[in-house]
Amino acid sequence: MPSLFPSQTALGYAKVAVERGVDRYPDGLTYAIPPELADLRSGERVMVPLGRGDTTAGGCIISISRETDLDPDRIKFIRGRDASSAKLPGDLIELARWISNYYCAPIGMTLAAMLPAAVKRNIGAVTKTMLDLGNPLPLEVKLPPKQRAVLEALASLPPEKRPIELSALRELAGLKTNSPIRRLLDRKLLDQQQRSTVEATWAQHATDDFRPDSLTAKQQQIIDKIISTLDKGFSSHLLYGVTGSGKTEIYIRLIERVIQAGKTALMLVPEISLTPQTGGRLIGRFADHRVAILHSGLTSAQRHQQWALVANGGAHIILGARSAIFAPVPGGKIGLIIVDEEHDGSYKQDQAPRYHGRDVAIRRAQLAGCPIILGSATPSLESWHNATENGKYALHILDERAPGLRLPTVKVVDFAEQARAHHDRKVHLLGPMLEGAIGRTLETGGQILLLLNRRGYANYIACPDQTCGWVMTCDHCDVTTVYHKSKRLATGGFVQCHHCLTEQRLPSQCPDCANKVTTFGLGTQRVEEEITNKFPELVTGQTMLRIDSDTMHGAKSFHDALERFGRGDIRLMLGTQMIAKGLDFPGVRLVGVINADTALNLPDFRAAERTFQLVSQVAGRCGRGDQPGLAIVQTFNPGVPAIRLAAAHAYTEFAEIELSERRQCNLPPYSRMARIVVRDAELMKCIAIGKRLAEGLRSLADDSQRIRGPAPCPIARLSDRHRQQVEILATNASSLQSLLASARSAGMIQPGASMAVDVDPTTML
Repeated sequence: MPSLFPSQTALGYAKVAVERGVDRYPDGLTYAIPPELADLRSGERVMVPLGRGDTTAGGCIISISRETDLDPDRIKFIRGRDASSAKLPGDLIELARWISNYYCAPIGMTLAAMLPAAVKRNIGAVTKTMLDLGNPLPLEVKLPPKQRAVLEALASLPPEKRPIELSALRELAGLKTNSPIRRLLDRKLLDQQQRSTVEATWAQHATDDFRPDSLTAKQQQIIDKIISTLDKGFSSHLLYGVTGSGKTEIYIRLIERVIQAGKTALMLVPEISLTPQTGGRLIGRFADHRVAILHSGLTSAQRHQQWALVANGGAHIILGARSAIFAPVPGGKIGLIIVDEEHDGSYKQDQAPRYHGRDVAIRRAQLAGCPIILGSATPSLESWHNATENGKYALHILDERAPGLRLPTVKVVDFAEQARAHHDRKVHLLGPMLEGAIGRTLETGGQILLLLNRRGYANYIACPDQTCGWVMTCDHCDVTTVYHKSKRLATGGFVQCHHCLTEQRLPSQCPDCANKVTTFGLGTQRVEEEITNKFPELVTGQTMLRIDSDTMHGAKSFHDALERFGRGDIRLMLGTQMIAKGLDFPGVRLVGVINADTALNLPDFRAAERTFQLVSQVAGRCGRGDQPGLAIVQTFNPGVPAIRLAAAHAYTEFAEIELSERRQCNLPPYSRMARIVVRDAELMKCIAIGKRLAEGLRSLADDSQRIRGPAPCPIARLSDRHRQQVEILATNASSLQSLLASARSAGMIQPGASMAVDVDPTTML
């Protein structure tokens, strides 16, 4: 067969991971390298023809070889480099291979997730003309004063400050035009080069350079132990420290040692909400070093600028949320990785590739040959198991708060009894104890945090006639809708599905019996309304602020809110789990949990663990100043271990109870799990696909693997698509991966729009 490209000669062959959901070629597609791209290297982004129509698609080079086993005449040529000139270091390519295999994700989509869209689109990139001294000036040449002033100004600069940008040189020489500089260029007395940089506008970042006078004995002991491992390759450490015990100070002291050794430290936080305070502290303590910030709240230009700073080796510290683990640190430069609040569910990506940031961080530390620290006041049971039973992690414990600070007093109150204590028939979301504590705290000048992990006004819209039984559900999902109040609407509000985000008007009457509908349940809006009625001195937006996804429009508004709270302008902050973790405000004397049960009764084996973590974390936000803290937890289940032990700050006792139950049921961490969800608009077709998948997996499974299902997902329909789940439980990770790999090779597992594969799932909804 004649060659598809007879006029070109291939200088080699490249495996390219094309940014498409192509899962049949886990090692990428093979393309020929044309002569003009002879200097291509692994990790570079290129444009290639794809499919029968040769549609141009972007992709990343995984590997390059001189020969190929394929027919050279049928191999298409790479069309060119991508305009962004982005390149991933070798350890990220290896990391992408691991993620693709472990999490059953196409390699192209995995690499695409590593490269921010702003980098691919070259947003913020500018090309500047840089000037330096050119040929020596001949002795016989006499120059006009302005041209001589240019050369003298340039010669006065130290070598490290040259070359200099054209406009800066003009200003340095005191010129009003570029004409003298142009004439020097024409005479070769100046050397000109074009340099591409990325520019972005930044607002002033609040910094905190506080350094404690001394460390506690336990802090110093932990630092010494981890320092002893810094130059000994990979090691993993679990730092369990109660809230306010000084974990961040340990991180900072270790980062100091890493920088002294000429290496880079990479620190992850679970959400952008924690970045301002942590970033301000790092910038304040490392004023002479570059701290790169990487998270989704940045503008596109800022994100590209920070990415380029890291890629060029200019960052000593990298701080960011989940995706910052893909920071393009040059090979061999990572000296330490820190995952703060390692238990947090935000580290789990909910779209393909469905990776867990903590586990990917561990793998990257292995590839980099450096230590990793997982820190938390409420460690995940997987990490606690690995530290206390498996011995995979070294365990370090800080069981007391920093000097001068005391753990808050936590009072658990029965929500039902508190409701009966009111002598009217109104619905009260603030029980008498919490209401009284809010009043006293306001009188004494303290600040208050109130948590309710449910936004909106009411989460049930129903017919008041119990014999009718109508409840308003989403037309597209099998869930109830939520009522949101809005002053902008004549009807006073709207109804929204929190899954597909469909909105509609609140019906005035029941469609079945024509009774006037009622709204009940609770949400942050309803709590806000009650607080306004009971404490008129608090003004919404001025001295009281509601923090949820309805009020916070991007990272900037959230960061501004935290700054106002830190200054004391905001006396009471009410919010969802966004305010439950990591924040450190000395003025907070009272924390109130409106209802601790919002996650407790979900059909998920991790429900108790998440409830314990949420209550413990939010309670730990108070008592960080010179005044004692009080946390009041309202619940309908005061005797449940997750709540009772969280109030007693008894993590180890809770972990022992919960792990015992997991062991009896053979659930993670005593087994490994993968959850496969099939989706289709037709119910019977969805069930049939699920049955076929389960039967196929059972035909491949051995005694170390167990298949459950198919069964409807707890939320059986989302966005007009029915959902069936098949679960795989295996004795260990290698057994699970073996079965997944076999099913993937056999074509049983095909990740995409109709099938989602979640390895090590953190939620079962």
